[in-house]
Amino acid sequence: VVLYSYFRSSCSWRVRIALELKEIDYEYKAVHLVKGGGQQNADDYKVLNPMAQVPSLTIGEKVFTQSIAIMEYLEESYPSKPLLPQDTFQRFKVREICEIIGSGIQPLQNLAVLKQFEESKQKDWASKWIVKGLIALEKVLEGTSGKYCVGDDITLADCCLVPQLYNARRFEVNVEQFPNVVRVEKNLEILEPFIKAHPNRQPDCPPELAA
Repeated sequence: VVLYSYFRSSCSWRVRIALELKEIDYEYKAVHLVKGGGQQNADDYKVLNPMAQVPSLTIGEKVFTQSIAIMEYLEESYPSKPLLPQDTFQRFKVREICEIIGSGIQPLQNLAVLKQFEESKQKDWASKWIVKGLIALEKVLEGTSGKYCVGDDITLADCCLVPQLYNARRFEVNVEQFPNVVRVEKNLEILEPFIKAHPNRQPDCPPELAA
């Protein structure tokens, strides 16, 4: 199992959390998204990932891209440590939260999108969409959360939540206005799989940011 990842990519981070939660050993291969115009744009990498994005995951000869699809595959292929509830409505709520983050927030504050704006306007653009998404997420968690996003068991939704809040703070969003979101995050960030998956623990993390 090989994960092509960038330390601060929230999409890569989601998959790292899922791999750690499922106790799947993997090799980490760094893909720097900025250096040299972005290593994800190299021809040999685009053979793996035609969208020129991270993460990519390889298992033997099989190649997997798109973080939520990768996590769903891991859930189906390594079911012994489940990250989806048995109840079908709860499974839907997990996927709903994943979509709010994975479709409604993260793409709009992604590096490729921000590059379309002058640097002085990037933070305002990103924070606008992060806040809109977190307002929706806070409302959903009012009805679904226990200790974690959906009840008291860790799910794929939690894998998505923690990286997104890291991004929110990078863009100076006041996340304390979302008490359910922050409460769940605090319960998650102390757990070993989440600690091990954190950007500052990754081999490509710059020394000044490393734990």
